[in-house]
Parts: sequence; C-alpha cells; structure tokens
Amino acid sequence: MSVLIIAEQQQSCLDEATLSAVTAGSQLGEVDILVAGHDVADIAVQAQQISGVRKVLLADASIYAQGLAETLTPLIVQLADSYSHIVAAATSFGKNLLPRVAALLDCAPVSDVTSIVDTQTFVHPIYAGNALQTVRSEQPKQLLTIRTTAFALAEVAGGEAVIENIAVVAAPQLSRFVDRSLTKSEHPELTTAKVVVSGGRGLGSAENFAALLNPLADTLNAAIGASRAAVDADYASNDCQVGQTGKIVAPDLYIAIGISGAIQHLAGMKDSKVIVAINKDAEAPIFKVADYGLVADLHTAVPELIQQIKAIVH
Repeated sequence: MSVLIIAEQQQSCLDEATLSAVTAGSQLGEVDILVAGHDVADIAVQAQQISGVRKVLLADASIYAQGLAETLTPLIVQLADSYSHIVAAATSFGKNLLPRVAALLDCAPVSDVTSIVDTQTFVHPIYAGNALQTVRSEQPKQLLTIRTTAFALAEVAGGEAVIENIAVVAAPQLSRFVDRSLTKSEHPELTTAKVVVSGGRGLGSAENFAALLNPLADTLNAAIGASRAAVDADYASNDCQVGQTGKIVAPDLYIAIGISGAIQHLAGMKDSKVIVAINKDAEAPIFKVADYGLVADLHTAVPELIQQIKAIVH
C-alpha cells in the first residue's frame, strides 16, 4: 500500500495538521507527501525531515500559489494512479479539496476519520459526535480526511525523504483568487493550543467577551475560542468558533465560560483532556462533560480566577 498525504501550509511553514495526517497515513502504508504551492522549496525541506516519509513531491508554480481546490485537483488526480490512499487533514483546506478529487476519481471519501482499523476500515463520528460509525470501504482507492486531534504529530526529525520535482498540470479556470484576510492574534492558534479559553452567549456583549477572556487567556498563554451563539451575536470572530460547524479542538485544558453546552459545541471540544465550566445555571448541559464545574456569576468568578492564577504563578 502507498499513501499520498496532501500537505497544508500556513505563512511559509508546514502546518501541524499535515503531521497528524502523516501519523494516520503511516498506519496504511508507505507515505509520500505532496507539497504544492509557489516558492515552497523551504516547505518541501521541512516535509523532508518528517520521520517515516519516503518521498516529497514538489509542485512549485504560480498556479498553485493560493492553494485553490480547483487548481490542485487535476494535479492530485494525475498522481492518484500510483497510490492506494489519498489523505488530507479534516481542516477547511482538506474538506474543500478532497471531495472534489473524490468526485473526479468516482470514489466516495470517508471524512473526519478518528481511528484506522485496517487499510479498508475506518472509524469516524456521526450525529455531532454522539456515535462512532465503523465504515468498511472496498473501493480500489481510499480518500480520507483525518481529524487532527485524534492522531499524534509525526516527528520532524530524522527523516530522509527524497524530494522529487513534478510538472505542473493544467487546470480549467473555474475560479479565481480575490483576497485573503488573515486574523492576527497575540494568542496561540486555536487548533494547536494546549490551553483554550472559550466564551459563550452568557458573557452578554463583545465588550465583556474581550474584557474577561483576554486577561485570562494572557495569564494562561491560552487560545481564545467561542461558541456558535457568541459568534452569531458578534462577540467574537468566526475563526474563533469551536464546534461541529467550527473548529475541532482537544487541548490539555479547556475552560468554557458562559457556554450552555449545546450538542453542536460539545462536538468540537469534548475530547479535551480536562474541561472546566463556569456557568450560573447549574442545569447547563456543559456540566455533564466537565471535569470541574463552578456554578457562579462569571463576571465575579473570572476576575477572581485570574487573581488566583497570578498569585500562584508569581
């Protein structure tokens, strides 16, 4: 069996999601990585260092500069004959790209895989994570997106992969890049942070959201997340949303403040190692998954928590 991992990149660096995909792919067979972009030789060298990778396929051309699914798909389809499995992380990038590849290969993709039983059998969550489904796919080619929080990061050390330059594959002009607006934050990236502080509609306003969560996140060096209700109310930006329709996180510590615990939100964070909930409603569903719960007014509890943490740290 041979596996093609579709590399993901952020700001001239290999994204950690790719490392999780490599770990998953290593359970299926020999792993190659496709690095496609413009001026991405440094990223190919980073991929070359990943332990267990056999080959890095480098497609460096301006046509791939923006990572559009419409331009990358013909390239992947042409490479597909050499691979039994094609794997991408279940990020916005992977979920946008792989279904298009699958359609052109006339295959049904298996999405959001959390466990690999064998080369044809995979486990993934359904019903907002309330059930796990085991899928056996007997297609000649398997296309998978991998839930990154379910697989450890592959080591970026000791790799001896060969870098092979590959030719550009012409793509139809089905879309064009207009603009990309990146959110800049002083806090860690949400999906890779060890500690996440999330706020919900209970915070009451965008001003309260910032005034209470930012100091706590600064104290804990934490990423800031939000429930869908908080995002819909414009308390936080869309890229902060945690949940089934947002980002999936599994940090060492997840602090939910003013979040009721709707199924949609729980699907995105219930795999966190330790969950702390602060809510004035003792019957809030969030307490059913929390390891530690505090029934209190968050406007009083959060400032007190910050002071207690600072006292311990200093």
